[in-house]
Amino acid sequence: MKRVLSILLLLALLPAVPVFAEEVPLDAPSAILMHPSGQVLLEKNADERRAPASVTKVMTLLLVMEAIDAGALDWDEIVTGSAHAASMGGSQIWLREGETFTVRDMVKCVAVASANDCSVALAEHLAGSEEAFVERMNRRARELGMENTTFVNACGLEAPGHYTTARDVAFMSCALLRHPDILDFTTIWTDTIRDGAFGLTNTNKLLRTFPGMIGLKTGYTKNAGYCLSGAAERDGMTLVAVVLGGRTSGERNEDVAALLNYGFANYCQASLTPDQPLLPIPVDMGRQETVGVVLGQIEPLLLRRGSLERLEKRVELPDRLDAPVAEGEQVGTFTVLLDGETLQTIPVVAAQPVERLTIMDLWGALLRTLCLQGN
Repeated sequence: MKRVLSILLLLALLPAVPVFAEEVPLDAPSAILMHPSGQVLLEKNADERRAPASVTKVMTLLLVMEAIDAGALDWDEIVTGSAHAASMGGSQIWLREGETFTVRDMVKCVAVASANDCSVALAEHLAGSEEAFVERMNRRARELGMENTTFVNACGLEAPGHYTTARDVAFMSCALLRHPDILDFTTIWTDTIRDGAFGLTNTNKLLRTFPGMIGLKTGYTKNAGYCLSGAAERDGMTLVAVVLGGRTSGERNEDVAALLNYGFANYCQASLTPDQPLLPIPVDMGRQETVGVVLGQIEPLLLRRGSLERLEKRVELPDRLDAPVAEGEQVGTFTVLLDGETLQTIPVVAAQPVERLTIMDLWGALLRTLCLQGN
């Protein structure tokens, strides 16, 4: 039985925490369990460079989804298969040169059937050539902090110098999950294209056997072994488990299930707010007497089960503020602590602007006061 070190890594703004050693049986040589925030719950040789096979397509899908969300690509846009795309081999839909599909159908073929030909067709359509698209893939990888990844193609067919790591796959998988429309495809079990003439069946069999499974991508080549980036959601919490280099598809699936089961059994997600409402703060020399305050962006905290009751919440706000106050300006903090250690600090910000009184405003106020006294 192999051992996996479970490392609880909080976000970059959190302090260092102890390392928890857990025993989870895994057959794969490389694996990781990650929360979409980037928090790592378990890892095993997560930075070991390995061939990813079709898990490569997570990056291809990410770039497509980002283009769609940015308005640079439309779901109903027509993609035409090139001779190069049609020549890919491996997992495919037997795309013919000159054959056309919408972006929607192409994405479906990639996400469900792991179609190499459609991956390359989308790459060419978006960037002009597969080579140009691969440059985008590698640039985006650097932006995501994928320090041990180099892509050579858009589909994951074996090629010298094409490698990644379990950690890097988890990074790009978490990025893909920030585009929820992709789940419309990664959760499909069976579907058809070509007016029902060609059937598609999802390569991720855990969709049928693991409760809450929502994707994301399988992969296999002789060199890479059996790979999977599996995402699942339960009770509002999503986790990503990546396995690279599995010996069989069954062992790969068992490893991903073991990782996810560990995460759901031992952790819970909490979006914390103050115990009492945040009251307006008086403003000196302002055109209004008070300013409302609200919490800034709240990132869900991933906590070990049983620790919620040990949390301490502190709100620090000034008694008064001086005008002017800008909308969104930080005026205080909301801090969450566990056993005295800071887990999260959230800014408290002004809900609206408050302008400073001008000389004319002050003269007007003085005149109104004098008039009232005269009456």
